Amino acid sequence: MDFASEIDAVGSFLAQEGVPVAVVGGVALAAYGHSRMTLDLDLVTDARAQDAVVSFMEGRGFATLHRSSGYSNHLHPDPAHGRVDFVYVRGETARRLFDGVRSMPGPGGRTIAVPRPEHLIAMKVQAMRDAPERTWQELVDIGHLVRLDGVDLHEVAGYFEQHGLTERWHELRRFL
Repeated sequence: MDFASEIDAVGSFLAQEGVPVAVVGGVALAAYGHSRMTLDLDLVTDARAQDAVVSFMEGRGFATLHRSSGYSNHLHPDPAHGRVDFVYVRGETARRLFDGVRSMPGPGGRTIAVPRPEHLIAMKVQAMRDAPERTWQELVDIGHLVRLDGVDLHEVAGYFEQHGLTERWHELRRFL
């Protein structure tokens, strides 16, 4: 998959729409120095843009595999375009996330917008709650992010508590 090309295409489209977008998932983790295998591009954007995003992706030849109020997943038959997944945020969550976005080096030497580590952790904690089979991989990723300079561990602990995963936070803390 050509991550840089897809980031450019989606980013240009959303910029024209006046909608913010940031890179999350494996590509964002790589920007924070945690390289791991990833086969798809994960992006976060404002929920108000969901209809436009789905239409844009389908217009580019992507099939929509799943769509709900918080997510959409798109797959292109050409491996160069691959799979692109969107997380849709709204309201105060969107404001806080996009206010904290950082510009970091990304694929192909491009600068990409990436949420603060705490916001990536919040998404990973929610993923653990929603798909418990992902717990161990998510904890490995979170373990890297919480070791970054300046990460607010109190904020992170709050995300675990909010999702009923306080014991997982305590387990992770024992290994840090």
